[in-house]
Amino acid sequence: MIPFSPPRIDQKVIDEVTAALKSGWITTGPRTKLFEKKITEYCGCQTTVAVNSWTMGMQVLLNWWGIGEGDEVILPAYTYCASANVIVHSGATPVMVDINKEDFNISVEAIRKAITPRTKAIIAVDLAGFPCDYDQLNALVREEGIRSMFSANNEKQEQLDRILVISDAAHSFGATMNGKRSGSLTDISSFSFHAVKNLTTAEGGALCFNLPDNFDHNEIYTTFCTMILHGQNKDALAKTQKGNWRYDVEEPGFKCNMTDLQAAIGLVELERYQENLDRRKAIFEQYDAAFSIESWAITPLHTTNSKVTSYHLYQLRIAGITEEQRDAIMQLIFDQDVSVNVHFLPLPTLTAYKKRGYKMEDYPETWNKYHNEISLPVYFNLTDEQVRIVVGAVVNAVNLILG
Repeated sequence: MIPFSPPRIDQKVIDEVTAALKSGWITTGPRTKLFEKKITEYCGCQTTVAVNSWTMGMQVLLNWWGIGEGDEVILPAYTYCASANVIVHSGATPVMVDINKEDFNISVEAIRKAITPRTKAIIAVDLAGFPCDYDQLNALVREEGIRSMFSANNEKQEQLDRILVISDAAHSFGATMNGKRSGSLTDISSFSFHAVKNLTTAEGGALCFNLPDNFDHNEIYTTFCTMILHGQNKDALAKTQKGNWRYDVEEPGFKCNMTDLQAAIGLVELERYQENLDRRKAIFEQYDAAFSIESWAITPLHTTNSKVTSYHLYQLRIAGITEEQRDAIMQLIFDQDVSVNVHFLPLPTLTAYKKRGYKMEDYPETWNKYHNEISLPVYFNLTDEQVRIVVGAVVNAVNLILG
């Protein structure tokens, strides 16, 4: 069976995790701090805070920004549920909008129409690793008409004096736009290092801050290190200093710090990340070449003059089929011992959001992309021969369904 997206766990990773275990530091320690610095250097952002998941990092972020009841956060209808769940848990209202015709990312014009005086933030999702239109999005929130509509409800929001732009960069570590890497493309970016991601720490994530110069990023780093450890002002590493046992809890916080065991994996992954990207790019090129000759294949946009994907997901679409036919094609592919997936079930199709009043018919382009989409395997250890097997399985399955 060809799996969909297994992590790259080899002897180098095992040795580094073993070294972390033997060091005595298995919670937040020197490896976590080094990993944060390496991410900051790689992405070109101002500072980075490593956390135990994208979800909790984003939850803490929304809390820190003061988003709560009565506020609105705009996001695409086409994303994983976590993007919306964190908004619900903050007490704010998720405002879903449709996506672009040319790619799977949020429509800036749809965002424009959805902005109200209650809008406090926009979460733009880099679906499959392809960056959103951050030039347009960053310009939009700075327009005088949009800015004059903004209503701040705390000092940080007054300091920014506009809607906050957040990049849901769960898929896009290593992607670029105008020569800049994901993590530095807008105000704040949130990465996921889950097991299926390009760069994994087993579970984990990171917040990258790139706010305007009137924000003190060193202070932000200190604040977040406190917030992700119950509000405690000293972590375990700081408390190892002689006589430094006493601590304070400054505010009721969260518990979502990254551990050195996770960071050990991440440091190996980051060191060889370009090798990973190069292999994933080669797989994308093989898929592109194979499916370009098929009249029914709609290959994904992943590279433009200004943008380059992180090659996280290859989202193939089959022209002229129904959702039921897509599902049948997937089953036939599975029957040939090839694992495939769908990214994602749109939010309005999920019970949690249907019962909150969201309707799929309000997002026609999201449905247009979703109902015929199949995500194909892409990972470092996928061989050229396995790529050919995947292609053959897909072609066989589609031909059986379409006749």
